[in-house]
Amino acid sequence: MALVPWRPWSTREALDADDPPVDEDGLEDVTVLIPARNEARIVPRTLPSIARQGRGIWILLIDDGSTDGTAERACEVAGPGLQVLHAEPLPAGWGGKLWALEQGRRHVTTSLTLLLDADIALGEGIVSALRRKMRRDGISFISLTAVPALESLWEKLLMPAFVYFFKALYPFRLSNSSGSRIAAAAGGCILMETRLFDEIGGLDSIRGELIDDCALARRVKEAGGITWIGLTHSARSIRAYEGLDEIWNMVARTAFTQLGYSAVMLALCTLTMALAFWGPVAAVAAGPPSARLLSAGALAGMALLYRPTLAFYGRSWTWSLALPLTAALFLAMTWTSAVRFWKGDRSRWKDRVYDETMTLRRNS
Repeated sequence: MALVPWRPWSTREALDADDPPVDEDGLEDVTVLIPARNEARIVPRTLPSIARQGRGIWILLIDDGSTDGTAERACEVAGPGLQVLHAEPLPAGWGGKLWALEQGRRHVTTSLTLLLDADIALGEGIVSALRRKMRRDGISFISLTAVPALESLWEKLLMPAFVYFFKALYPFRLSNSSGSRIAAAAGGCILMETRLFDEIGGLDSIRGELIDDCALARRVKEAGGITWIGLTHSARSIRAYEGLDEIWNMVARTAFTQLGYSAVMLALCTLTMALAFWGPVAAVAAGPPSARLLSAGALAGMALLYRPTLAFYGRSWTWSLALPLTAALFLAMTWTSAVRFWKGDRSRWKDRVYDETMTLRRNS
């Protein structure tokens, strides 16, 4: 990781809103699509941040079978610029989020579409900053990795590492290169040219994908579009994960998917994690003097590579000392994901359980 030229540990790929925001034309060319399922407590904290982006922006919230009054609460806080669409029943082969977005995108008439998770609060001016970068650099698909909630102990321990490991799997520099087949996106905040939906065959072309954001970026790249992903301080998730079990389920939802549902890849991942993160700790604790010296250097290198991510999120470098523990937890989550898949549960999210064909098994 230290020597590869694409530097997966770096935080250089980043975009923030100007301070103060640049005064420019309105946002009449942008429609925001928000899939929402039982988000009545969340939308009052996020929808106003969209209205503050600029005049003329369109907001379409797709209510995905909510039972907590999400649509009513959204109308109370969003103002006249909001339109609510009630999603049709979920068909076989579709995940809830993609099905909601597919219905919403059919109503978009603007040239740009912003796909935004219901829990993402936007910093003032970030939509304009995204649009300027698209125009300046000829980008047709741009996404930002929102700042995760960092309130609880588990969030502070695990969420920066989640971003760090994601960047290791999908190096941003390679993803942003038109010459690379790697494609990555952060599904919480994606601004794209609306025409791309038709060019890739709509979201039906990725309807069975669990890691739908990266799948969408890949389809856009295959269609000749230029994609870009980066970090930001100007989009923030306000969904708190107070307990370890909530983060565990969030990671386990797609962890085995990252490995292609392969037992061989799972075994290789386990071996690699053991050698990279726990081998140095074991050697420092019980190895011969020469091994202790080398392993201490390995641990120091591990901490240095993690430090830029921690610094980006305003965390102390001392959190890097816990990286072997963090890696162990993420590996355990990956094994949970694998065991669930082998038992017939391909994915669990938003009180829905899907089988291997993405057919809804249970809707609690």
